[in-house]
Amino acid sequence: MKYRVCVLGATGLVGQRMVSILSRHPWFYIESLMASERSSGRRYGDIVKWVIDEPFPDSVGDIVVSKVDVDSIVGDKPDIVFSALPSAIAKDVELELVRRGLVVVSNASPYRMESYVPVLNPEVNADHIELARLQERLGWSGFLFKVPNCTTAILTLALKPLVEEYGVRRVIVSTMQALSGAGYYGVPSIAILDNIIPFIKGEEEKVESETRKILGRFNGSGVDYADIGVSASCHRVMVLDGHLESVFVETTREVDDLDNVKKVLEEYSCNMIRGMGLPTAPDKPVIVRNEIDRPQPRLDRMEGRGMSIVVGRIRIDHVIGGLKFIVLGHNTIRGAAGTAVLIAELVVRKNLV
Repeated sequence: MKYRVCVLGATGLVGQRMVSILSRHPWFYIESLMASERSSGRRYGDIVKWVIDEPFPDSVGDIVVSKVDVDSIVGDKPDIVFSALPSAIAKDVELELVRRGLVVVSNASPYRMESYVPVLNPEVNADHIELARLQERLGWSGFLFKVPNCTTAILTLALKPLVEEYGVRRVIVSTMQALSGAGYYGVPSIAILDNIIPFIKGEEEKVESETRKILGRFNGSGVDYADIGVSASCHRVMVLDGHLESVFVETTREVDDLDNVKKVLEEYSCNMIRGMGLPTAPDKPVIVRNEIDRPQPRLDRMEGRGMSIVVGRIRIDHVIGGLKFIVLGHNTIRGAAGTAVLIAELVVRKNLV
């Protein structure tokens, strides 16, 4: 049996990634695709401007796209709704869907910091999924699960093994974020060619708040946020896919053996999802490169089918009192669509659908 799914915002970059992954998924079947009203009533293959670096899946080409309509979605009763909607639209649509009993896995930012809404990076905090069982206190009869901000998803996966081994007191991160993170029409070419834009609206606040929630402890009735100071500076660079982050970590325990640091990162495997057989989970969530000039977006972003992060240039930092390193992740796969599908797999295994 395959689970019937609906994708909202199916024509955007993240929506295309969702469609690409779901179209070949062993557990899920794309039953419906929804987008803006201008795309409604036309075949997906005719209206989508397919720009991602995966072949267009012929199996979805004949699906007639519908406009996003809550009553239609509720009437169809898909097992899982994947949302790649813009935040301004997602806020009301997703809330109404979960109020009316549907399971929604969303890439949009609204409600990420709501007390009973899990922001899931499954290899990091799979146990937070139990927050969903408390959502009835909000008057919801369905469940809402949130994908982290793309930068945060990459960062927290790199930090989790270090938190467990050394303890983390403070994190300073400076990012170099790919153009695809802003969407197809997000950054005009004249603005980014021969340039770096040293500001991304709302990004730093998301990284600083979501990181503490994701690395926090589920206590049975909520999340105790991690007692970690996080300071972020975020920048848009002229790279198509792959966010590169320069990370400085103050640890609570002394770091004096880089070989052990590399071992801790490379051998990290989340006990909470090990053995679940989740198809989208990479064999190695964290990959370490020892070359002095890696990772690089063009060379390393597709590790683990885009679901692994790649860490390199690991060094002891005596000024901050801990470590400094570079981490790379594919922002529309690990940081968006891939993690959404991984969350849905976890939802299935936890019998929440």
